[in-house]
Amino acid sequence: MSVRLKLLAAARSSSLLETRFDDDRPLDVAGWHETERAAPVLCRLAAAELRYCSPSARCRETGEALGLRPLAQPALRDCDMGRWRGRTLAEVTAAEPRAVEAWLADPRSAPHGGESLLAFIRRVGNWLDTRPTEDAAGLLAVAEPDVVRAALVYALQAPPHSYWRIDVPPLSVTTLSGRPGSWSLQLEV
Repeated sequence: MSVRLKLLAAARSSSLLETRFDDDRPLDVAGWHETERAAPVLCRLAAAELRYCSPSARCRETGEALGLRPLAQPALRDCDMGRWRGRTLAEVTAAEPRAVEAWLADPRSAPHGGESLLAFIRRVGNWLDTRPTEDAAGLLAVAEPDVVRAALVYALQAPPHSYWRIDVPPLSVTTLSGRPGSWSLQLEV
């Protein structure tokens, strides 16, 4: 059996605009408006039999605003950025340039004291591989863009550094299909 999983990137929050690490801010006004405008197109996602979300405020609010009522999944939380949480990349780079360089260059590195990129990708991949295999009406997860990126790297068995080359815009939908250890990316027209 295979499963079909749609990953919906959460609407934006001010932290996304400021590129802050994992600070759990709720949707901002623009994010609410974008979600309301996208609702007629995204309402089809409510057909998913199982609906999940990252536990962050903006993922929960995106799901609720679309009438999805998703179940929060701790495994879908954003990467644990340790002491860098809530800070911008510019702030961290100014304070710890060598640590940022190591973090960007080595996916096993966690100079912030949190989770390495490789551990983050594996955690998200483990969640993917433990989804029910009965496809019925499909699965949906409202997730942080970084979680969607990690899922794509895992599903495509891409090298970890490719994570930095994937753009996931707010309210975009990515579809994966397959089963544990064998995933495919499906593009929709």
